[in-house]
Amino acid sequence: MRIALLDSGIGLLAAAAELRRLRPDADLVLSGDPAHMPWGPLEPARITDRALACARAALAERPDALIVACNTATVHALPALRAALEPAVPVIGTVPAIKPAAAGGGPFAVWATPATTGSDYQRRLLAEFAGGAPATEVPCHGLAAAVEAADAAAVSAAIKAAIELTPPETTSAVLGCTHYELVADEIGRQLTALTGRRVALHGSAPAVAAQALRRIGAAPAPSAPPTGGLTVLANGRRVPLPEPARRYAAGRALLDAPPTDR
Repeated sequence: MRIALLDSGIGLLAAAAELRRLRPDADLVLSGDPAHMPWGPLEPARITDRALACARAALAERPDALIVACNTATVHALPALRAALEPAVPVIGTVPAIKPAAAGGGPFAVWATPATTGSDYQRRLLAEFAGGAPATEVPCHGLAAAVEAADAAAVSAAIKAAIELTPPETTSAVLGCTHYELVADEIGRQLTALTGRRVALHGSAPAVAAQALRRIGAAPAPSAPPTGGLTVLANGRRVPLPEPARRYAAGRALLDAPPTDR
């Protein structure tokens, strides 16, 4: 079993680590685009072009499924990716976990990149899945870039700035960018300090990983031997796992994987 994930940078680590937990025997292919990241400021057509380039690089590794582990790419490129790859290779997008956050009934926040915050896409998701629960859209300026660089001071400052835009009555928060899931512990710590209570965080990685397995008819087997390989592609070239990725628990969870041969 081989599953590929694409993103411009290291935001795909959270879903990759969840796949490694659910199926330690699965080969993983991480296809990134460091030469053109971040994708957020690009025009939609350019984002689609870059996502297709990452997908084509991943296809050379013959995956059984492809995860679009990026909210921005899912918004702009998912239809083109599915048209190009399916039905031969199932394509799984990433959707912010608005529905489970709203299920609690209390006020919740949606943390996302400035480009996504207030977008028609996010507003449609809120209208469809929020179920009337009070929701606040919070633009997280600079947080994804800080996570990508593994700059702890910049991450902390960006989280603090986002918290200043988050109502203190917030009971849960949606992590609407895959990068944010890598620093969920720090986000939770600072939100708890703001509200005086634990704020539930909702990321996409568990649902995305589970959906990928369902699409290829594979059941979770977390007790399987850790035999799955790891291939990392940077603009189509095989490279080691980037140094910033190794600073996160999700990245370190992949380091023991043997390299794949094909």
